[in-house]
Amino acid sequence: MAEEFLFEIFGTLLIALAILFVSLSIRVVPQQQGWIVERLGKFHCVLEPGLNFIIPLIDRVAYKHSLKEIPMDTEAQVCITKDNTQLSVDGLLYFQVTDPKLASYGTSNFVQAISQLAQTSLRSVIGQMELDKTFEEREEINRQVVHAIDEAAHNWGVKVLRYEIKDLTPPAEILRAMQQQITAEREKRALIAASEGKKQEAINLAEGQRAALIAQSEGEKQSAINRAEGEARSIEAVAAAQAEAIRLVAAAVAAEGGMSAVNLQVAEKYVEAFSNVAKQGNTLIVPADMGDMASLVSSALSIVKAGK
Repeated sequence: MAEEFLFEIFGTLLIALAILFVSLSIRVVPQQQGWIVERLGKFHCVLEPGLNFIIPLIDRVAYKHSLKEIPMDTEAQVCITKDNTQLSVDGLLYFQVTDPKLASYGTSNFVQAISQLAQTSLRSVIGQMELDKTFEEREEINRQVVHAIDEAAHNWGVKVLRYEIKDLTPPAEILRAMQQQITAEREKRALIAASEGKKQEAINLAEGQRAALIAQSEGEKQSAINRAEGEARSIEAVAAAQAEAIRLVAAAVAAEGGMSAVNLQVAEKYVEAFSNVAKQGNTLIVPADMGDMASLVSSALSIVKAGK
């Protein structure tokens, strides 16, 4: 009975040891992780995600690394710009473990190493720029910091993906000066805009006045042309009427009895002329020989005949 009891205890112990051995041998690695296995204190292998087996008491999992992208907030620090202005700068660093072996044995603490290197690289980049440039060239600062860190982090099995500046804070007196500068710049732009408006207004008024004067001169020109054309047509009409009248008179004189009518009209006009002269003045003008009226009429008729 004692032997059977001992045998049962021994069997149970073996089963327990077997179960313990199997449990210590099995390692299930989650996705996006890399585990470092050391065998007798020396690097042996990297366990990939999934089911893995190791030898208990000989192998041990020394390091566990996440292969995901890791964001790390860097502490705020004071940087001196090229024009000797202090800036409080903090940022966010994104990195990823690409080689678990180098991340384990390349440095004692790759996270601290990357953080310190990011701060020193940032101070170096900021020191090469003036204050105004630091606000305008954030992308360039980020690029240079990433480039500087990535070169060193390559030996640590880490890939630096990007660096983002969260805040740039100058001293209070610099902020006040910048605010005053911005206010002055805005007032300057407002004055320039107002002057440009007045200038454009004056140009528009001048162009409108010029157009009005041109239109007025064109109207006066057209009016003068119309008046000249009207006067010319009037003169032509009067001349045509006079010519027609002369032709009619000539035709009447050439007709039978026309000369007798002309003699009578000349005599009447002659007498009428002397009558008007006597009415308009205080001095009475009479022919030298009132009895020789017939000779005067004859003289007038001779003038008419000569003109004919």
